[in-house]
Amino acid sequence: MLSIFQFLPIFIISSFFFACPAIAKYQEDDSVTLWVNKAGAYVNPQETYSYYSLPYCRPADGDHKRGGLGEALGGNDLIDSRIDIKFRRDVEKRSICELKLDASKVAQFKYAIDNLYWFEFFIDDLPIWGFVGEVNPYRNGDTKHAVYTHSMLHIQYNGDQVISVNFTQESPKPLEEGRILDMTYSVKWVPTNVSYAERFNVYLNYNFFENEIHWFSVVNSIMMVIFLTGLVSMILMRTLRNDYAKYARENDDVETLERDLIEESGWKLVHGDVFRPPQNLALLSAIVGTGAQLATVVLLVIISAYFRMMYIERGAIITTFIVCYALTSFISGYVSGGLYSRNAGENWIESMVLTASLFPFLCFGIGFILNTIAIYYGSIAAIPLGTIIVVFVIWAFISLPLALLGTVVGRNWSGTPNNPCRVKNIPRPIPEKKWYLRPSVISLVGGLLPFASIFIEMYFIFSSFWTYGMYYYVYGFMLLVFIVLIIVTICVTTVGTYFLLNAENYHWQWTSFFSAASTALYVYIYAIYYYHAKTRMFGLFQTIFYFGYTLMFCLGLCILCGAVGYLGSNLFVRRIFRNIKCD
Repeated sequence: MLSIFQFLPIFIISSFFFACPAIAKYQEDDSVTLWVNKAGAYVNPQETYSYYSLPYCRPADGDHKRGGLGEALGGNDLIDSRIDIKFRRDVEKRSICELKLDASKVAQFKYAIDNLYWFEFFIDDLPIWGFVGEVNPYRNGDTKHAVYTHSMLHIQYNGDQVISVNFTQESPKPLEEGRILDMTYSVKWVPTNVSYAERFNVYLNYNFFENEIHWFSVVNSIMMVIFLTGLVSMILMRTLRNDYAKYARENDDVETLERDLIEESGWKLVHGDVFRPPQNLALLSAIVGTGAQLATVVLLVIISAYFRMMYIERGAIITTFIVCYALTSFISGYVSGGLYSRNAGENWIESMVLTASLFPFLCFGIGFILNTIAIYYGSIAAIPLGTIIVVFVIWAFISLPLALLGTVVGRNWSGTPNNPCRVKNIPRPIPEKKWYLRPSVISLVGGLLPFASIFIEMYFIFSSFWTYGMYYYVYGFMLLVFIVLIIVTICVTTVGTYFLLNAENYHWQWTSFFSAASTALYVYIYAIYYYHAKTRMFGLFQTIFYFGYTLMFCLGLCILCGAVGYLGSNLFVRRIFRNIKCD
Protein backbone atom coordinates (compact mmCIF):
# COMPACT_ATOMS: atom_id res chain seq x y z
CA MET A 1 0.00 0.00 0.00
CA LEU A 2 2.82 2.38 0.81
CA SER A 3 4.47 1.86 -2.56
CA ILE A 4 1.21 2.59 -4.35
CA PHE A 5 0.80 5.79 -2.34
CA GLN A 6 4.34 6.85 -3.18
CA PHE A 7 3.85 6.39 -6.91
CA LEU A 8 0.38 7.93 -6.99
CA PRO A 9 1.65 11.51 -7.57
CA ILE A 10 3.60 10.32 -10.61
CA PHE A 11 0.41 9.05 -12.22
CA ILE A 12 -1.39 12.26 -11.26
CA ILE A 13 1.11 14.63 -12.83
CA SER A 14 1.63 12.36 -15.81
CA SER A 15 -2.07 12.62 -16.57
CA PHE A 16 -1.81 16.42 -16.35
CA PHE A 17 1.29 16.62 -18.53
CA PHE A 18 0.66 14.09 -21.27
CA ALA A 19 -3.11 14.41 -21.60
CA CYS A 20 -4.15 16.34 -24.70
CA PRO A 21 -7.44 18.23 -24.88
CA ALA A 22 -10.19 16.05 -26.31
CA ILE A 23 -11.62 17.13 -29.66
CA ALA A 24 -15.37 17.35 -29.27
CA LYS A 25 -17.51 16.10 -32.14
CA TYR A 26 -21.27 16.49 -32.30
CA GLN A 27 -24.19 14.95 -34.07
CA GLU A 28 -27.21 17.01 -35.04
CA ASP A 29 -29.36 17.86 -32.01
CA ASP A 30 -26.57 16.98 -29.57
CA SER A 31 -26.43 19.30 -26.57
CA VAL A 32 -23.72 21.96 -26.62
CA THR A 33 -22.90 23.25 -23.14
CA LEU A 34 -22.51 26.92 -22.41
CA TRP A 35 -20.19 27.19 -19.40
CA VAL A 36 -20.19 30.40 -17.38
CA ASN A 37 -16.92 31.19 -15.68
CA LYS A 38 -16.08 34.48 -14.01
CA ALA A 39 -16.76 38.19 -13.89
CA GLY A 40 -14.88 41.23 -12.72
CA ALA A 41 -13.82 44.81 -13.36
CA TYR A 42 -12.28 45.17 -16.82
CA VAL A 43 -9.19 47.02 -15.58
CA ASN A 44 -8.49 44.52 -12.77
CA PRO A 45 -7.59 41.20 -14.45
CA GLN A 46 -7.03 39.20 -11.26
CA GLU A 47 -9.93 40.53 -9.20
CA THR A 48 -12.45 38.04 -10.53
CA TYR A 49 -15.55 36.54 -8.99
CA SER A 50 -17.96 33.79 -9.89
CA TYR A 51 -20.33 34.75 -12.70
CA TYR A 52 -23.27 34.11 -10.40
CA SER A 53 -21.94 36.59 -7.86
CA LEU A 54 -23.83 38.98 -10.10
CA PRO A 55 -27.61 38.78 -9.56
CA TYR A 56 -28.35 36.75 -12.70
CA CYS A 57 -30.69 33.77 -12.64
CA ARG A 58 -28.74 30.72 -11.46
CA PRO A 59 -29.87 27.17 -12.37
CA ALA A 60 -30.59 24.96 -9.41
CA ASP A 61 -28.53 22.05 -10.78
CA GLY A 62 -25.63 23.79 -12.52
CA ASP A 63 -22.73 21.34 -12.49
CA HIS A 64 -19.14 22.50 -11.98
CA LYS A 65 -16.57 21.51 -14.57
CA ARG A 66 -13.53 20.05 -12.86
CA GLY A 67 -10.40 21.23 -14.62
CA GLY A 68 -6.77 20.30 -14.18
CA LEU A 69 -4.18 21.59 -11.75
CA GLY A 70 -3.25 24.64 -13.80
CA GLU A 71 -6.87 25.59 -14.37
CA ALA A 72 -7.55 25.56 -10.63
CA LEU A 73 -4.44 27.64 -9.94
CA GLY A 74 -5.49 30.05 -12.68
CA GLY A 75 -8.71 30.94 -10.89
CA ASN A 76 -11.41 29.38 -13.09
CA ASP A 77 -14.82 28.14 -11.94
CA LEU A 78 -16.84 26.80 -14.87
CA ILE A 79 -20.53 26.17 -14.16
CA ASP A 80 -23.09 24.67 -16.54
CA SER A 81 -25.56 27.44 -17.39
CA ARG A 82 -28.23 24.89 -18.37
CA ILE A 83 -29.09 27.04 -21.39
CA ASP A 84 -30.58 24.77 -24.05
CA ILE A 85 -28.32 24.79 -27.13
CA LYS A 86 -28.54 22.02 -29.73
CA PHE A 87 -25.93 21.42 -32.42
CA ARG A 88 -27.05 22.99 -35.73
CA ARG A 89 -30.46 23.95 -34.32
CA ASP A 90 -31.26 27.67 -34.54
CA VAL A 91 -33.12 29.40 -31.74
CA GLU A 92 -35.03 32.54 -32.69
CA LYS A 93 -35.63 33.90 -29.21
CA ARG A 94 -36.07 31.96 -26.03
CA SER A 95 -36.42 32.98 -22.41
CA ILE A 96 -33.72 32.03 -19.91
CA CYS A 97 -35.57 33.33 -16.89
CA GLU A 98 -37.47 36.30 -15.49
CA LEU A 99 -35.37 38.50 -13.23
CA LYS A 100 -37.21 40.63 -10.69
CA LEU A 101 -35.16 43.63 -9.63
CA ASP A 102 -35.08 44.68 -6.00
CA ALA A 103 -32.95 47.38 -4.40
CA SER A 104 -30.04 45.01 -3.77
CA LYS A 105 -29.92 43.70 -7.33
CA VAL A 106 -30.19 47.20 -8.79
CA ALA A 107 -27.28 48.33 -6.64
CA GLN A 108 -25.18 45.33 -7.66
CA PHE A 109 -25.84 45.85 -11.36
CA LYS A 110 -25.12 49.58 -11.12
CA TYR A 111 -21.82 48.92 -9.36
CA ALA A 112 -20.89 46.38 -12.03
CA ILE A 113 -21.79 48.73 -14.88
CA ASP A 114 -19.92 51.67 -13.32
CA ASN A 115 -16.78 49.51 -12.99
CA LEU A 116 -17.04 48.04 -16.49
CA TYR A 117 -17.68 44.52 -15.30
CA TRP A 118 -17.08 41.88 -17.95
CA PHE A 119 -17.86 38.18 -17.85
CA GLU A 120 -16.46 35.07 -19.54
CA PHE A 121 -18.27 32.09 -21.05
CA PHE A 122 -16.99 28.98 -22.82
CA ILE A 123 -18.53 26.91 -25.59
CA ASP A 124 -16.47 23.90 -26.64
CA ASP A 125 -13.45 25.50 -24.90
CA LEU A 126 -13.80 28.67 -26.99
CA PRO A 127 -13.86 31.80 -24.78
CA ILE A 128 -16.65 34.36 -25.05
CA TRP A 129 -16.58 37.78 -23.43
CA GLY A 130 -19.29 40.30 -22.76
CA PHE A 131 -20.23 43.25 -20.55
CA VAL A 132 -22.99 43.55 -17.98
CA GLY A 133 -24.56 46.73 -19.28
CA GLU A 134 -24.12 50.35 -20.27
CA VAL A 135 -24.74 53.90 -19.05
CA ASN A 136 -27.04 56.04 -21.21
CA PRO A 137 -26.67 59.82 -20.90
CA TYR A 138 -29.63 62.17 -21.24
CA ARG A 139 -29.83 65.76 -22.45
CA ASN A 140 -30.52 67.13 -18.98
CA GLY A 141 -27.22 65.67 -17.74
CA ASP A 142 -28.72 62.64 -16.02
CA THR A 143 -27.55 59.10 -16.68
CA LYS A 144 -29.45 55.87 -16.71
CA HIS A 145 -27.93 52.46 -16.07
CA ALA A 146 -29.17 49.69 -18.35
CA VAL A 147 -28.43 45.97 -18.28
CA TYR A 148 -28.31 43.82 -21.41
CA THR A 149 -31.17 41.34 -21.48
CA HIS A 150 -30.66 39.53 -24.78
CA SER A 151 -27.65 37.44 -25.82
CA MET A 152 -27.12 36.48 -29.45
CA LEU A 153 -24.83 33.54 -30.31
CA HIS A 154 -23.58 33.13 -33.89
CA ILE A 155 -21.86 29.74 -33.92
CA GLN A 156 -19.83 28.58 -36.92
CA TYR A 157 -19.35 24.88 -37.51
CA ASN A 158 -17.41 22.69 -39.92
CA GLY A 159 -18.91 19.22 -40.27
CA ASP A 160 -19.34 17.89 -36.76
CA GLN A 161 -17.08 20.41 -34.99
CA VAL A 162 -17.60 23.86 -33.49
CA ILE A 163 -15.20 26.39 -35.06
CA SER A 164 -16.04 29.82 -33.67
CA VAL A 165 -18.56 31.70 -31.56
CA ASN A 166 -19.55 35.32 -32.06
CA PHE A 167 -21.33 36.81 -29.05
CA THR A 168 -23.38 40.00 -29.17
CA GLN A 169 -25.65 41.64 -26.61
CA GLU A 170 -28.83 43.56 -27.25
CA SER A 171 -31.91 45.05 -25.62
CA PRO A 172 -30.47 47.15 -22.79
CA LYS A 173 -33.21 47.72 -20.21
CA PRO A 174 -33.12 50.45 -17.53
CA LEU A 175 -32.50 49.35 -13.96
CA GLU A 176 -35.60 50.17 -11.93
CA GLU A 177 -36.56 48.68 -8.63
CA GLY A 178 -39.57 46.34 -8.96
CA ARG A 179 -39.11 45.86 -12.68
CA ILE A 180 -39.14 42.33 -14.14
CA LEU A 181 -36.56 41.66 -16.84
CA ASP A 182 -37.05 38.86 -19.34
CA MET A 183 -33.53 37.46 -19.94
CA THR A 184 -33.47 35.87 -23.39
CA TYR A 185 -31.06 34.33 -25.88
CA SER A 186 -30.97 33.27 -29.51
CA VAL A 187 -28.67 30.97 -31.48
CA LYS A 188 -27.71 31.04 -35.15
CA TRP A 189 -25.64 28.22 -36.67
CA VAL A 190 -23.52 29.10 -39.73
CA PRO A 191 -21.35 26.68 -41.78
CA THR A 192 -17.71 27.60 -42.44
CA ASN A 193 -14.69 26.20 -44.29
CA VAL A 194 -12.25 27.07 -41.50
CA SER A 195 -10.55 23.94 -40.18
CA TYR A 196 -10.59 22.88 -36.55
CA ALA A 197 -6.81 23.38 -36.26
CA GLU A 198 -7.19 27.05 -37.24
CA ARG A 199 -10.19 27.90 -35.11
CA PHE A 200 -8.15 29.67 -32.40
CA ASN A 201 -6.41 32.03 -34.83
CA VAL A 202 -9.15 34.61 -34.43
CA TYR A 203 -8.06 35.17 -30.81
CA LEU A 204 -4.43 35.87 -31.73
CA ASN A 205 -3.39 39.50 -32.08
CA TYR A 206 -0.94 39.33 -34.96
CA ASN A 207 -0.69 43.09 -35.34
CA PHE A 208 0.43 43.47 -31.73
CA PHE A 209 2.84 40.56 -31.32
CA GLU A 210 4.36 40.32 -34.79
CA ASN A 211 4.85 43.97 -35.62
CA GLU A 212 8.08 45.56 -36.80
CA ILE A 213 9.08 46.71 -33.32
CA HIS A 214 9.00 43.15 -31.98
CA TRP A 215 11.10 41.85 -34.87
CA PHE A 216 13.49 44.76 -34.55
CA SER A 217 13.94 44.17 -30.82
CA VAL A 218 14.83 40.50 -31.34
CA VAL A 219 17.30 41.34 -34.12
CA ASN A 220 18.76 44.12 -31.97
CA SER A 221 19.22 41.69 -29.06
CA ILE A 222 20.98 39.19 -31.33
CA MET A 223 23.29 41.94 -32.60
CA MET A 224 24.00 42.88 -28.98
CA VAL A 225 25.05 39.29 -28.30
CA ILE A 226 27.38 39.22 -31.31
CA PHE A 227 28.94 42.56 -30.37
CA LEU A 228 29.25 41.73 -26.69
CA THR A 229 30.75 38.29 -27.15
CA GLY A 230 33.20 39.68 -29.69
CA LEU A 231 34.16 42.51 -27.37
CA VAL A 232 34.63 40.18 -24.40
CA SER A 233 36.70 37.78 -26.46
CA MET A 234 38.88 40.55 -27.87
CA ILE A 235 39.54 42.37 -24.60
CA LEU A 236 39.93 39.42 -22.29
CA MET A 237 41.83 37.14 -24.64
CA ARG A 238 44.20 39.91 -25.68
CA THR A 239 44.81 40.97 -22.10
CA LEU A 240 45.12 37.44 -20.80
CA ARG A 241 47.46 36.45 -23.62
CA ASN A 242 49.86 39.23 -22.64
CA ASP A 243 49.61 38.21 -18.97
CA TYR A 244 50.27 34.58 -19.77
CA ALA A 245 53.22 35.41 -22.02
CA LYS A 246 54.87 37.49 -19.30
CA TYR A 247 54.08 34.98 -16.58
CA ALA A 248 55.42 32.01 -18.55
CA ARG A 249 58.86 33.46 -19.32
CA GLU A 250 61.49 31.15 -17.87
CA ASN A 251 64.80 32.32 -19.37
CA ASP A 252 64.77 36.00 -18.40
CA ASP A 253 67.61 37.31 -16.31
CA VAL A 254 67.23 37.99 -12.59
CA GLU A 255 66.86 41.73 -13.09
CA THR A 256 63.95 41.28 -15.49
CA LEU A 257 62.23 38.84 -13.15
CA GLU A 258 62.59 41.24 -10.23
CA ARG A 259 61.19 44.12 -12.30
CA ASP A 260 58.19 41.99 -13.36
CA LEU A 261 57.63 40.95 -9.78
CA ILE A 262 57.57 44.57 -8.64
CA GLU A 263 55.17 45.51 -11.47
CA GLU A 264 53.05 42.40 -10.91
CA SER A 265 49.48 43.25 -9.98
CA GLY A 266 45.93 42.23 -10.75
CA TRP A 267 44.19 38.89 -10.88
CA LYS A 268 47.32 36.73 -10.64
CA LEU A 269 48.09 37.99 -7.14
CA VAL A 270 44.93 36.46 -5.67
CA HIS A 271 45.61 32.91 -6.87
CA GLY A 272 45.96 31.77 -3.25
CA ASP A 273 42.51 33.11 -2.28
CA VAL A 274 40.37 33.01 -5.43
CA PHE A 275 39.13 29.50 -4.63
CA ARG A 276 38.50 30.21 -0.97
CA PRO A 277 34.97 28.99 -0.02
CA PRO A 278 32.50 31.88 0.01
CA GLN A 279 30.45 32.93 3.00
CA ASN A 280 27.04 31.27 3.39
CA LEU A 281 28.16 28.38 1.21
CA ALA A 282 25.00 26.35 1.81
CA LEU A 283 22.78 29.21 0.67
CA LEU A 284 24.89 29.92 -2.40
CA SER A 285 24.90 26.24 -3.35
CA ALA A 286 21.13 26.03 -2.92
CA ILE A 287 20.28 29.04 -5.07
CA VAL A 288 22.80 28.14 -7.77
CA GLY A 289 21.33 24.63 -7.94
CA THR A 290 17.79 26.03 -7.99
CA GLY A 291 18.77 28.53 -10.68
CA ALA A 292 20.20 25.78 -12.87
CA GLN A 293 16.94 23.87 -12.43
CA LEU A 294 14.82 26.93 -13.25
CA ALA A 295 16.83 27.58 -16.42
CA THR A 296 16.12 24.01 -17.51
CA VAL A 297 12.44 24.29 -16.60
CA VAL A 298 11.97 27.57 -18.49
CA LEU A 299 13.63 26.09 -21.57
CA LEU A 300 11.44 22.98 -21.43
CA VAL A 301 8.25 25.01 -20.92
CA ILE A 302 9.04 27.37 -23.82
CA ILE A 303 9.78 24.48 -26.17
CA SER A 304 6.66 22.58 -25.03
CA ALA A 305 4.51 25.69 -25.46
CA TYR A 306 5.92 26.27 -28.94
CA PHE A 307 5.17 22.78 -30.21
CA ARG A 308 1.92 22.11 -28.31
CA MET A 309 0.31 25.56 -28.66
CA MET A 310 -0.53 25.63 -24.96
CA TYR A 311 -2.18 29.04 -25.16
CA ILE A 312 -5.37 27.28 -26.30
CA GLU A 313 -5.52 25.14 -23.13
CA ARG A 314 -6.59 26.78 -19.88
CA GLY A 315 -3.85 26.46 -17.26
CA ALA A 316 -1.57 24.34 -19.48
CA ILE A 317 1.45 26.59 -18.95
CA ILE A 318 1.10 26.48 -15.15
CA THR A 319 0.64 22.70 -15.16
CA THR A 320 3.65 22.17 -17.40
CA PHE A 321 5.81 24.41 -15.22
CA ILE A 322 4.90 22.55 -12.03
CA VAL A 323 5.43 19.14 -13.64
CA CYS A 324 8.76 20.13 -15.18
CA TYR A 325 9.91 21.69 -11.92
CA ALA A 326 9.09 18.54 -9.98
CA LEU A 327 10.75 16.20 -12.47
CA THR A 328 13.92 18.32 -12.83
CA SER A 329 14.61 18.60 -9.10
CA PHE A 330 17.44 16.12 -9.62
CA ILE A 331 19.32 18.87 -11.48
CA SER A 332 19.13 21.32 -8.60
CA GLY A 333 20.31 18.68 -6.13
CA TYR A 334 23.15 17.56 -8.41
CA VAL A 335 24.48 21.09 -9.04
CA SER A 336 24.03 22.15 -5.42
CA GLY A 337 25.54 18.99 -3.94
CA GLY A 338 28.56 19.10 -6.21
CA LEU A 339 29.21 22.79 -5.57
CA TYR A 340 28.86 22.39 -1.81
CA SER A 341 31.23 19.42 -1.64
CA ARG A 342 33.87 20.96 -3.93
CA ASN A 343 34.09 23.86 -1.49
CA ALA A 344 34.60 21.54 1.48
CA GLY A 345 31.09 21.96 2.86
CA GLU A 346 30.38 19.73 5.84
CA ASN A 347 26.61 19.94 6.47
CA TRP A 348 25.30 18.66 3.13
CA ILE A 349 21.84 17.91 4.53
CA GLU A 350 21.32 21.62 5.23
CA SER A 351 22.30 22.40 1.65
CA MET A 352 19.94 19.73 0.32
CA VAL A 353 16.96 20.95 2.35
CA LEU A 354 17.61 24.55 1.26
CA THR A 355 17.86 23.47 -2.36
CA ALA A 356 14.60 21.53 -2.29
CA SER A 357 12.55 24.06 -0.31
CA LEU A 358 13.92 27.58 -0.81
CA PHE A 359 12.14 28.61 -4.01
CA PRO A 360 8.94 26.57 -3.43
CA PHE A 361 8.56 28.00 0.06
CA LEU A 362 9.21 31.56 -1.14
CA CYS A 363 6.43 31.09 -3.70
CA PHE A 364 4.23 29.47 -1.06
CA GLY A 365 4.74 32.40 1.31
CA ILE A 366 3.77 34.95 -1.34
CA GLY A 367 0.92 32.74 -2.52
CA PHE A 368 -0.37 32.34 1.04
CA ILE A 369 -0.67 36.12 1.40
CA LEU A 370 -2.38 36.49 -1.99
CA ASN A 371 -4.70 33.56 -1.27
CA THR A 372 -5.71 35.02 2.09
CA ILE A 373 -6.64 38.30 0.40
CA ALA A 374 -8.57 36.48 -2.33
CA ILE A 375 -10.53 34.49 0.28
CA TYR A 376 -11.30 37.69 2.18
CA TYR A 377 -12.70 39.30 -0.97
CA GLY A 378 -14.59 36.15 -1.97
CA SER A 379 -12.75 35.92 -5.29
CA ILE A 380 -12.47 32.73 -7.34
CA ALA A 381 -8.76 33.58 -7.65
CA ALA A 382 -8.43 31.89 -4.26
CA ILE A 383 -6.75 28.50 -4.65
CA PRO A 384 -8.88 25.60 -3.34
CA LEU A 385 -7.52 23.57 -0.45
CA GLY A 386 -7.52 20.40 -2.53
CA THR A 387 -5.28 22.01 -5.14
CA ILE A 388 -2.87 23.17 -2.44
CA ILE A 389 -2.69 19.60 -1.10
CA VAL A 390 -1.97 18.22 -4.60
CA VAL A 391 0.87 20.71 -5.11
CA PHE A 392 2.31 19.86 -1.69
CA VAL A 393 2.12 16.12 -2.42
CA ILE A 394 3.95 16.64 -5.73
CA TRP A 395 6.69 18.55 -3.91
CA ALA A 396 6.94 16.13 -0.97
CA PHE A 397 6.86 12.85 -2.91
CA ILE A 398 8.57 13.80 -6.18
CA SER A 399 10.55 17.03 -5.96
CA LEU A 400 12.07 16.44 -2.52
CA PRO A 401 13.22 12.83 -3.16
CA LEU A 402 14.69 13.79 -6.53
CA ALA A 403 16.57 16.70 -4.95
CA LEU A 404 17.92 14.32 -2.30
CA LEU A 405 19.00 11.83 -4.95
CA GLY A 406 20.63 14.58 -7.01
CA THR A 407 22.53 15.85 -3.96
CA VAL A 408 23.92 12.40 -3.18
CA VAL A 409 24.94 11.82 -6.80
CA GLY A 410 26.44 15.32 -7.07
CA ARG A 411 28.52 14.86 -3.92
CA ASN A 412 29.95 11.57 -5.15
CA TRP A 413 30.39 12.30 -8.87
CA SER A 414 31.35 15.97 -9.00
CA GLY A 415 32.08 16.88 -5.38
CA THR A 416 35.83 16.25 -5.30
CA PRO A 417 37.83 19.48 -4.88
CA ASN A 418 39.92 20.02 -8.03
CA ASN A 419 40.90 23.67 -7.87
CA PRO A 420 43.82 24.71 -10.08
CA CYS A 421 45.37 26.66 -7.19
CA ARG A 422 45.81 25.76 -3.55
CA VAL A 423 44.04 27.98 -1.01
CA LYS A 424 46.43 29.66 1.42
CA ASN A 425 45.81 29.49 5.16
CA ILE A 426 45.88 33.25 5.76
CA PRO A 427 43.51 35.38 3.67
CA ARG A 428 45.16 38.09 1.61
CA PRO A 429 44.14 41.66 2.55
CA ILE A 430 42.03 43.38 -0.11
CA PRO A 431 43.41 46.82 -1.07
CA GLU A 432 41.19 49.87 -1.44
CA LYS A 433 40.20 50.54 -5.04
CA LYS A 434 38.18 53.15 -6.90
CA TRP A 435 34.47 53.26 -6.24
CA TYR A 436 33.46 51.73 -9.59
CA LEU A 437 35.45 48.55 -8.78
CA ARG A 438 33.51 47.83 -5.61
CA PRO A 439 31.40 44.66 -5.61
CA SER A 440 28.18 46.60 -4.95
CA VAL A 441 28.70 48.81 -8.00
CA ILE A 442 29.66 45.88 -10.23
CA SER A 443 26.57 44.02 -9.03
CA LEU A 444 24.22 46.90 -9.84
CA VAL A 445 25.75 47.67 -13.23
CA GLY A 446 25.88 44.02 -14.23
CA GLY A 447 22.11 43.71 -14.66
CA LEU A 448 21.70 46.62 -17.08
CA LEU A 449 22.68 44.90 -20.32
CA PRO A 450 20.75 41.67 -19.63
CA PHE A 451 17.69 43.78 -18.81
CA ALA A 452 18.17 45.79 -22.01
CA SER A 453 18.22 42.54 -24.00
CA ILE A 454 14.78 41.47 -22.68
CA PHE A 455 13.17 44.87 -22.15
CA ILE A 456 10.90 44.81 -25.21
CA GLU A 457 9.87 41.21 -24.60
CA MET A 458 8.91 42.12 -21.03
CA TYR A 459 6.46 44.64 -22.45
CA PHE A 460 4.74 41.99 -24.58
CA ILE A 461 4.67 39.47 -21.72
CA PHE A 462 3.25 42.01 -19.27
CA SER A 463 0.66 43.14 -21.81
CA SER A 464 -0.55 39.61 -22.44
CA PHE A 465 -0.66 38.64 -18.76
CA TRP A 466 -2.33 41.80 -17.46
CA THR A 467 -4.81 42.27 -20.33
CA TYR A 468 -8.05 40.40 -21.01
CA GLY A 469 -8.22 38.28 -24.14
CA MET A 470 -4.54 38.84 -25.02
CA TYR A 471 -2.99 35.44 -25.67
CA TYR A 472 0.80 35.25 -25.76
CA TYR A 473 1.64 32.79 -28.52
CA VAL A 474 5.00 33.90 -29.98
CA TYR A 475 7.12 31.40 -28.08
CA GLY A 476 9.68 31.38 -30.88
CA PHE A 477 10.44 35.00 -29.97
CA MET A 478 10.60 34.05 -26.30
CA LEU A 479 13.04 31.22 -26.99
CA LEU A 480 15.40 33.53 -28.88
CA VAL A 481 15.20 36.18 -26.18
CA PHE A 482 15.85 33.59 -23.46
CA ILE A 483 18.98 32.37 -25.26
CA VAL A 484 20.11 35.96 -25.71
CA LEU A 485 19.56 36.59 -22.00
CA ILE A 486 21.72 33.60 -21.04
CA ILE A 487 24.59 34.62 -23.34
CA VAL A 488 24.51 38.29 -22.36
CA THR A 489 24.38 37.39 -18.67
CA ILE A 490 27.44 35.14 -18.96
CA CYS A 491 29.40 37.77 -20.91
CA VAL A 492 28.57 40.60 -18.53
CA THR A 493 29.33 38.65 -15.35
CA THR A 494 32.58 37.38 -16.87
CA VAL A 495 33.75 40.93 -17.51
CA GLY A 496 32.63 42.02 -14.04
CA THR A 497 34.50 39.11 -12.44
CA TYR A 498 37.65 39.97 -14.39
CA PHE A 499 37.51 43.60 -13.24
CA LEU A 500 36.94 42.49 -9.65
CA LEU A 501 39.88 40.09 -9.68
CA ASN A 502 42.08 42.72 -11.31
CA ALA A 503 41.21 44.93 -8.34
CA GLU A 504 42.70 42.14 -6.19
CA ASN A 505 39.31 41.33 -4.70
CA TYR A 506 38.82 37.57 -4.58
CA HIS A 507 35.19 37.65 -3.32
CA TRP A 508 33.90 36.96 -6.79
CA GLN A 509 31.31 34.24 -6.02
CA TRP A 510 28.54 36.34 -4.53
CA THR A 511 29.47 39.33 -6.70
CA SER A 512 29.04 37.31 -9.88
CA PHE A 513 25.70 36.02 -8.60
CA PHE A 514 24.33 39.45 -7.69
CA SER A 515 25.76 41.02 -10.84
CA ALA A 516 23.49 38.78 -12.89
CA ALA A 517 20.63 38.66 -10.37
CA SER A 518 20.28 42.47 -10.45
CA THR A 519 18.52 41.99 -13.80
CA ALA A 520 15.42 41.07 -11.79
CA LEU A 521 15.69 44.35 -9.86
CA TYR A 522 15.40 46.33 -13.09
CA VAL A 523 12.49 44.17 -14.23
CA TYR A 524 10.67 44.95 -10.99
CA ILE A 525 11.37 48.67 -11.38
CA TYR A 526 9.96 48.42 -14.90
CA ALA A 527 6.91 46.63 -13.47
CA ILE A 528 6.30 49.60 -11.16
CA TYR A 529 6.47 51.94 -14.17
CA TYR A 530 4.17 49.66 -16.18
CA TYR A 531 1.60 49.62 -13.38
CA HIS A 532 1.40 53.42 -13.22
CA ALA A 533 1.82 54.24 -16.90
CA LYS A 534 0.18 51.37 -18.81
CA THR A 535 -2.64 50.10 -16.62
CA ARG A 536 -5.72 51.50 -14.88
CA MET A 537 -5.78 49.00 -12.05
CA PHE A 538 -7.24 50.11 -8.75
CA GLY A 539 -8.02 48.75 -5.31
CA LEU A 540 -6.05 46.87 -2.67
CA PHE A 541 -6.88 43.43 -4.09
CA GLN A 542 -5.55 44.03 -7.60
CA THR A 543 -2.56 46.11 -6.45
CA ILE A 544 -1.32 43.40 -4.08
CA PHE A 545 -1.94 40.69 -6.66
CA TYR A 546 -0.04 42.64 -9.32
CA PHE A 547 3.02 43.29 -7.21
CA GLY A 548 2.81 39.88 -5.53
CA TYR A 549 2.81 37.93 -8.78
CA THR A 550 5.50 40.23 -10.18
CA LEU A 551 7.62 39.66 -7.08
CA MET A 552 7.25 35.90 -7.50
CA PHE A 553 8.31 36.17 -11.14
CA CYS A 554 11.26 38.42 -10.32
CA LEU A 555 12.47 36.10 -7.55
CA GLY A 556 12.58 33.25 -10.04
CA LEU A 557 14.36 35.47 -12.59
CA CYS A 558 16.80 36.62 -9.89
CA ILE A 559 17.74 33.04 -8.96
CA LEU A 560 17.91 31.92 -12.61
CA CYS A 561 20.12 34.78 -13.83
CA GLY A 562 22.26 34.71 -10.69
CA ALA A 563 22.97 31.00 -11.14
CA VAL A 564 23.83 31.46 -14.81
CA GLY A 565 26.14 34.35 -13.91
CA TYR A 566 27.88 32.37 -11.18
CA LEU A 567 28.35 29.24 -13.30
CA GLY A 568 29.73 31.28 -16.20
CA SER A 569 32.14 33.15 -13.92
CA ASN A 570 33.18 29.90 -12.25
CA LEU A 571 34.17 28.42 -15.61
CA PHE A 572 36.05 31.61 -16.49
CA VAL A 573 37.96 31.76 -13.20
CA ARG A 574 38.97 28.11 -13.33
CA ARG A 575 40.04 28.49 -16.95
CA ILE A 576 42.35 31.46 -16.43
CA PHE A 577 44.01 30.15 -13.26
CA ARG A 578 44.60 26.78 -14.86
CA ASN A 579 47.22 28.34 -17.11
CA ILE A 580 49.39 29.95 -14.43
CA LYS A 581 51.87 28.50 -11.98
CA CYS A 582 50.31 28.44 -8.55
CA ASP A 583 52.48 28.17 -5.46
